[in-house]
Amino acid sequence: MQAVRKASLILQDGSRYDGYSFGYEQSTSGEVVFNTAMNGYNESLTDPSYKGQIMVMTYPLVGNYGVPSREKDSYGLPLYMESDCIHMNGIIVSDYSQEYSHWNAQESLSDYLKEEKVVGIAGIDTRALAKHIREYGTMNGKIIFDNEKEESIPFAEPSRQNLVAEVSTKEVITYGQGKKRIVLVDCGVKANIIRKLITSETTVIRVPWDYDFHQLEYEGLFISNGPGSPEVCNITVDNIRKAYKQDKPIWGICMGHQLMALAAGGKIYKLKHGHHSHNQPVRRTRSNECFITSQNHNFAVDSSSLGTDWYELYTNLNDGSNEGISHKSKPFFSTQFHPEACGGPTDTMFIFDEFLCSL
Repeated sequence: MQAVRKASLILQDGSRYDGYSFGYEQSTSGEVVFNTAMNGYNESLTDPSYKGQIMVMTYPLVGNYGVPSREKDSYGLPLYMESDCIHMNGIIVSDYSQEYSHWNAQESLSDYLKEEKVVGIAGIDTRALAKHIREYGTMNGKIIFDNEKEESIPFAEPSRQNLVAEVSTKEVITYGQGKKRIVLVDCGVKANIIRKLITSETTVIRVPWDYDFHQLEYEGLFISNGPGSPEVCNITVDNIRKAYKQDKPIWGICMGHQLMALAAGGKIYKLKHGHHSHNQPVRRTRSNECFITSQNHNFAVDSSSLGTDWYELYTNLNDGSNEGISHKSKPFFSTQFHPEACGGPTDTMFIFDEFLCSL
């Protein structure tokens, strides 16, 4: 076994967790969140919604199925990842598997982190760390290596940055050749979401977060997921508010959900420790149907702040927070969770059909 270097996570409240490095060895900082999923670390690492964050995996064994190829599909989208690079600042695990085995694996997680210059720490009691965050709330943290002074790197404040602007596409990209045109406002969209919107009948036009899409002809509007606080995306909110004056179908996921709520006059608040997992239960309010969903967000919509034209569409059964809204008369709706849920579950995949059928 190769020699390892000691590394430590230090939280803003002074808590310290010591472990060893298995990734890129350079001090970093970010917002520390915990993820309770049992798999999907490759998808999470490359999810733009994790921009500026350090992810703590509560499932004890990580790295045992390696990292897949960077192969792309016919649309130029990553086939096995959610974007072309890792967006989070670091990953913290309990037990890193030095050996990996999977039909699609091309390299180890350790090698992938080193290539992408992302820090990885193992040997930490991640469940105790998650309990600490659950009790005291999400907080900023920094990772330092042996012999480094704590004050050598400051605590980052990612929630104050416009992270959406950093991960959004910088140009207009078109996918497909169908008759029905969908404008996708890219706030940090995952590759699998784009794939689910492309059919033989649709053309998906991916535009930057601050793009004035009203100059385009389209049948449906989609606002994607993304990182950080929605309250820094005033340009997007203004554009959505203009779109509300029409009757064209609109759907927002995660960040898109929060931006739609702001455009509707609603308010946003920060959750104590966020939802980062594949196992969040939600209820569809007007049918009492329950689903297990995949989620990744720190902010939530205050459903009581919405006007009389809107109603709560989904509710989280763990903490009662809002999981979706819908307009009472127009084809506008949103979901806080990710229906395409790569790497799982797929309980709510039908929502894509609902949106596409409304075009």
